[in-house]
Amino acid sequence: MPHLPLTPRSRLSLAVQRVLFAGLLSGGLLFAIPKTPACASEQTRSYAIPAGNLDQALNRFASENGILLSVDAQLTAGKRSPGLDGSYPVAEGLSHLLAGTGLRATNSGGNYAVEVAPDNAGALQLKTTTVTGAGLGATTEGTGSYTTGQTNTATKLDLSLRETPQSVSVMTKQRMQDQNLRSIGQVLEQTPGLNVQSPGSDRLYVYSRGLPIDNFQYDGVPTTSFAFSQAMPHALSDMAIYDRIEVVRGATGLMSGAGDPSGTVNMVRKKPTSTFQGHVSAGLGSWDLYRTEVDVSGPLTDNGAVRGRAVAAYQQGNSFTDHLQQEKTILYGVTEMDLSPDTLFTLGVEYLNNDQRGFSTTGLPVVGSISRHGFQYNMPRSYNGASRDSSNRQESVNTFASLEQKLASDWTLKVAANYLYGTRDYDSIIVGTTTGFLNPATGSGLNYTATKGDNTQQQRGVDIALSGPFELLGREHELVMGFNYQTYENRRNGFGNLLANGKSDNGVSSKPVNVWSWDNHAPSASYNFTREDDNIDQRQTGAYLATRLKPTDDLSVILGARVSDYKYGAMLHYNTYDMVKWNTDDSVKVSGEVTPYAGVVYDLNDVHSVYASYTSIFKPQPYRTRQGKLLDPREGDNYEIGLKSEYFGARLNTAIALFEIELDNDAVGDGTIEGSGGTVTAYKAEKTKTKGIDMEISGELSPGWNLLASYTYSQVKDKNGERAKTTIPTDMFKLWSTYQLPGALDKLTIGGGVNWQSGMHFTADNWQLNSPVKVKQDDYAVASVMARYQFTSKLSATATVDNLFDKKYYSALDENFRSASYGNPRNFLLTTQYEF
Repeated sequence: MPHLPLTPRSRLSLAVQRVLFAGLLSGGLLFAIPKTPACASEQTRSYAIPAGNLDQALNRFASENGILLSVDAQLTAGKRSPGLDGSYPVAEGLSHLLAGTGLRATNSGGNYAVEVAPDNAGALQLKTTTVTGAGLGATTEGTGSYTTGQTNTATKLDLSLRETPQSVSVMTKQRMQDQNLRSIGQVLEQTPGLNVQSPGSDRLYVYSRGLPIDNFQYDGVPTTSFAFSQAMPHALSDMAIYDRIEVVRGATGLMSGAGDPSGTVNMVRKKPTSTFQGHVSAGLGSWDLYRTEVDVSGPLTDNGAVRGRAVAAYQQGNSFTDHLQQEKTILYGVTEMDLSPDTLFTLGVEYLNNDQRGFSTTGLPVVGSISRHGFQYNMPRSYNGASRDSSNRQESVNTFASLEQKLASDWTLKVAANYLYGTRDYDSIIVGTTTGFLNPATGSGLNYTATKGDNTQQQRGVDIALSGPFELLGREHELVMGFNYQTYENRRNGFGNLLANGKSDNGVSSKPVNVWSWDNHAPSASYNFTREDDNIDQRQTGAYLATRLKPTDDLSVILGARVSDYKYGAMLHYNTYDMVKWNTDDSVKVSGEVTPYAGVVYDLNDVHSVYASYTSIFKPQPYRTRQGKLLDPREGDNYEIGLKSEYFGARLNTAIALFEIELDNDAVGDGTIEGSGGTVTAYKAEKTKTKGIDMEISGELSPGWNLLASYTYSQVKDKNGERAKTTIPTDMFKLWSTYQLPGALDKLTIGGGVNWQSGMHFTADNWQLNSPVKVKQDDYAVASVMARYQFTSKLSATATVDNLFDKKYYSALDENFRSASYGNPRNFLLTTQYEF
């Protein structure tokens, strides 16, 4: 493994910050964590635990008290708790939670256990199988936690965060609810190690370790999201239907197949519950935001063998950007059926409709020019460069199914399938940021750009996995083997207006516009034929195998490999303004591509583990040279070493990692493609290297006190050692924490946090300027706060304020369009929720 030195920093404060943060991660923080009193069982606490799933209620009770509660999972399966509202000692509180279940709690030296009540002992005869009730599983809903007990996104092996030899972050349901995070973009903005940019009102670019993330999964089934495409169903994902978002940073070729060595986002859906539960919520926020949500789940048959869940959400509102409006509808339904005691069938569908008015495909013009003297110019924050009638309608339907069969000797066979269908219709007139340079004194210098078209996207995915334990040399190990299949089809039509003189002119594009006198009412454009026909077809299959070998109790060796077949085809048929045809029909086919995986985890003790890993990935890419030819596939290797720790039964996890990524054939902008009329960006292939560090703390510091904090440093350098990807920050610090007040104020939870990132920039160079112009955003911090009041065990209200100090900053820089986009000004959202 190559040596991973930290790049020297010019600012002492960053060095100090790293040292202090590393100290916290290595265990120093534990001195600030209060110890659980020995007399906890005698203390009286106030509770507001809603009625619902018994396992979730017991887990929350144990977490709030900091007690060890042992439960037989078979005893509590399918049972419902009446909840707990009021002040009680531990024993009495447990008694109320277990009322009507036929169970009782016993106390042995401060350690509690749930068992069958004497009157019901004859009805339930089960062997003693004790698990830690306060421990965490994979599902995060109802746990109240900022961490998870299990994840398999990296290797398909069910491992804890500490057991996984890669950087993994999980945004739990509680974390999302505490900050009123509603969209996938908002969640990923708060996720450790990720940079999210929205250069325009319909785009979502996600970066990890300086590279774009294209690999998205639904419940572990891989799909594709080209980061810079016009049709992105993943960007519309709403958190109403998801239990958690898991993110693996670095190369993930073992499970994802083709992709960048940046990471994978796995969106894990909510599942039906064995007991009836539900909630209804309503929210009001800044800029006339309104949102309502209904979620109902439970058994559909008397014996609970069939369970269902239905979710509906509706959101509408305006924006700090003038004339920008959005309306969104989300529907979700899923059914689970126990076909036998060992067979589980799941079938579901999700529907999303998103309608925007006043939308723009780019950010704001950010380069001004007077007499060819260029400079950075910052438009008003509320300025909208789109016409009021510009529309962007997106719709997606995602159908999924799975069959899980338990086999002999604890082996499991699972077959999962996913079908995604998405459409997009857009009709836009904007102030074109690449049509010239703004003269801020007069408002002139730019022209209209009018576009109209549609997209249709289909994705199919199937994953078949067989997993289980095996014995070798007298020790038990784990193995998973499988096969997945994925197709991606994207069809885009761009319209033009053919005139009698043989040219294409929609009557609006290239007409000058004065940005100061324009009232966002644009002239009407005309369209009568398909000017652009852009088709992308991608198909990949892969067979994978991973094993976790345990040579000793303290040592785990994870080895794996994938063999992939990949086929990519891109056809672009384009007519210039003069109706000169420009066509490219390029294809790439790769067979038998081997992607290795290797990781080692060594447990230093019951708390700390060190690890090292090597992962790789490859990806044929859609970027073309100036001559219109596709670049060779990108190939990336990720080397990583780190230390992971877990405290309080894994309710608090920490991690620190050093990483290095070597990437061949990275796409770097190189003018425009010949014959495209200067409208299609060209790229050249270069070799880059990324070095950095990841740090993270997630979970519960003490009962009622949750924390998610992270620091990431990553810098991409080209073959000459110069910084590349300058529109992506090198440093990011994210902190969010909540605390439930004690005693008489325990119905109130308060919290807050801050996101800080280093500066970013790009250089605009054009023949219309005497010299290049550097456009930059200096480092900035954005603070947010929250408060939640639990009126009863069923009714609560959560208020959040984002950008508390109303910081004005660019959250996205777009070099290709010479534009920038502002982050949200100060805004609030109040959400009330009633659980039943």
